[in-house]
Amino acid sequence: MKKYYPTFLSAIFLVVITFLIYYTLMPQTVEKTEGSLSEFSTIRALKKLENITKEPHYVGSENHKTVATYLQNELQELGLETTIQEGYSFSEWGNLVKSKNILARIKGTDNSKALMLLSHYDSAPHSKSLGASDDGSGIVTILEGLRTFLHNKTPHKNDIVILFSDAEELGLNGAGLFVTEHKWVKEIGLVINFEARGSSGPAYMLMEVNQGNANMVEGFTEANPKFPVSNSLMYSIYKMLPNDTDLTVFREKAQIQGFNFAFIDGHFNYHTAQDDMEHLSKTTLAHQGENLMPLLHYFSNADLKILDSTEDKVYFNTPIAFMSYPFSWNIPLVVVALVLFLGLCLVGFGKRILTGREIAKGFLLFFGTLLVAGIVTFLGWRIILEIYPEYKEILQKFTYNGHAYIGAFVFLTLAISFFFYRKFITENQMMNYSIAPLLLWIILNFALAFALPGAGFFVIPVFASLIMFSYFILTQKTNSLLNLLFAIPAIAIYVPFVTMFPIGLGLGLLFGSAILLVLIFGLLLPVFGSFNKKGTWSLLMIIISIGFFVDAHLHSDFEKGKAKPNSLAYVYDADEETAIWTTYDTTLDEWTKNYLGENPKAEPELNKNALHSKYNSTFTFTAPAPEKDLQRPTINFLRDTVIGNQHHLKIKISPNRKVNRYDIFADEKAVIHNLTANGQKLLGQKGSVHPRNGRIIVSYYVTDNEPLELQFSTKKGTLLDLELMESSFDLLENPMFSIPPRPASMMPKPFILNDAIILKQKIKPFPKAKTIVPVLDTLQVTDVEN
Repeated sequence: MKKYYPTFLSAIFLVVITFLIYYTLMPQTVEKTEGSLSEFSTIRALKKLENITKEPHYVGSENHKTVATYLQNELQELGLETTIQEGYSFSEWGNLVKSKNILARIKGTDNSKALMLLSHYDSAPHSKSLGASDDGSGIVTILEGLRTFLHNKTPHKNDIVILFSDAEELGLNGAGLFVTEHKWVKEIGLVINFEARGSSGPAYMLMEVNQGNANMVEGFTEANPKFPVSNSLMYSIYKMLPNDTDLTVFREKAQIQGFNFAFIDGHFNYHTAQDDMEHLSKTTLAHQGENLMPLLHYFSNADLKILDSTEDKVYFNTPIAFMSYPFSWNIPLVVVALVLFLGLCLVGFGKRILTGREIAKGFLLFFGTLLVAGIVTFLGWRIILEIYPEYKEILQKFTYNGHAYIGAFVFLTLAISFFFYRKFITENQMMNYSIAPLLLWIILNFALAFALPGAGFFVIPVFASLIMFSYFILTQKTNSLLNLLFAIPAIAIYVPFVTMFPIGLGLGLLFGSAILLVLIFGLLLPVFGSFNKKGTWSLLMIIISIGFFVDAHLHSDFEKGKAKPNSLAYVYDADEETAIWTTYDTTLDEWTKNYLGENPKAEPELNKNALHSKYNSTFTFTAPAPEKDLQRPTINFLRDTVIGNQHHLKIKISPNRKVNRYDIFADEKAVIHNLTANGQKLLGQKGSVHPRNGRIIVSYYVTDNEPLELQFSTKKGTLLDLELMESSFDLLENPMFSIPPRPASMMPKPFILNDAIILKQKIKPFPKAKTIVPVLDTLQVTDVEN
């Protein structure tokens, strides 16, 4: 029995180290009382959040105004003078919004550039989101941080600008309005932005820079937050995803850089009715406070004029410290690793410790493990989606039992790995088998050095494994304690990505986690290869994996707090005088079947005018609906003339019922010039041609039922085929309908036009327009048929 002790002790050591890696990422407890006024209090922040999240407060809702007033009062109670910036902005997303930004400023003693604290206060539309995490958490983090900062009379050189931006959820419109029109924008040197894309987990720092990040990394390191969770690979990945924040607007349009702090776990609550106080993790909110305070102290006194840099740094967090080094080290480090590896191999062959036969066997074992684990996980998740088709209704691609599935496939991958290496291998065989994973990791790091230089720190665990390898080459034996100690870098650096990938990118990436886990297993083969009874360990891993699968199944049903997202909309075609029910769902439930029936039909024509959706969702099914007497909007052609070869139009659309959104479409082939919407040009537009993707030319989110006024021109004779969709978000509340509330186990699906009453109709011009043809010093007017 004694011969198995080292194996069990090694397993316990690895489990403890893994636990500590995760445990030290963020605060694990929250104070139960408000505590001292001189310290940031999560409890005080939560009390403010309770006032913000009583009702949905999307742009255009009545409660949006209530929240704006509350935030002004909160800033004024801190002794700050507030100002309001209000106006239309037409974002690059094609969304026109009248935003209402809330601003305040604290004067410094010797201002270099101002430090901005930024968060948005609007909640997501369409889904009755209360916006507790996104982005009430950011708002109250700043409010409580400012209260603490001012209470302590903290000395600071730089001015501190507070911006509670509006309409972030609609297209970063409030930030766009500030950047393009506010006089303070030229005085901002750095932005600290708080965001959320979930409701729990650590708050990651995502740096946004104009050129190099070296000075920003040094500043962040000197600020010394207690729980820094960040690495340069995360931002490289972030830049590839469609997840821009308000800070992106500052960086792109005003060349102002900064720090994003955002948490991403609990992604299934993002933009939903479950984004409420109950689902927001208190420790996550505490982590945001832990991030703000040291950065506020440091950068309110730092020289913000010297943050620009031409040099980039690799950076990453560890339980010991936040570490960084220049990008220029990446290739030399990999070259050193390769040279060291080749040198050790030559010595090993010279001593006849390494043999081609055993190395070849190691390659077969390792790549076989990679292949099988990747395929099993890839197909396994797709089989699960077929067994539980309702999972597909969660557009975030992360289910409520998603953590159980991560656990299930992690242990299944470990079972596969132990199974492939189940036959006892001697120390000599073990190190021969280590050649394949070491070589592959070195090749991967070469590729990363060129393609994703932010991942340069991935080479560090390779050096740790080379030390294990070199000890064996020099002594012809292994040292278990040495191997365990040098396994720590791989656990600290690689293992968090095993869970981060599916949490951040969806469970469809589980196969990526499986492949990464096999790569880690191979790199740590000197540790895992020394385990006795690897077949037994494989069986144990299978049993644990089955336990997680069973747990996932037992928690696969929807219930209150873990509700099934569904969708319903009423569409009235004013031209045809017909009405339909429609949905975005692929799997109907009892609530939607009340309107769509058991055998609804697809309606491709309805998707001709495709609406913007984060996940490219389209209408799936339709069924006949009763006609309702909806008041049509008033459409006035204020201008409809042809000058030369250009047809000039100015159209005003005024609602005659309470509406929230207008979407205007035109023929895809129509080239539209000089488009303005309520006097605004598209932010960042270059040239006269209005850029668009598909038929849509503008989405207008209405406030106070203000009309939409479009002005543009097209080439004479162009077929425009203008159409509008006028939507209100009140299907369940409108007295014209008698739709019962959803059961507690259901909620409105996010990211789509949901619970909406939609009126669609053609935008028809007058029968005739006037052509104005210059004739010498006079104008000749001719009627032209449209």
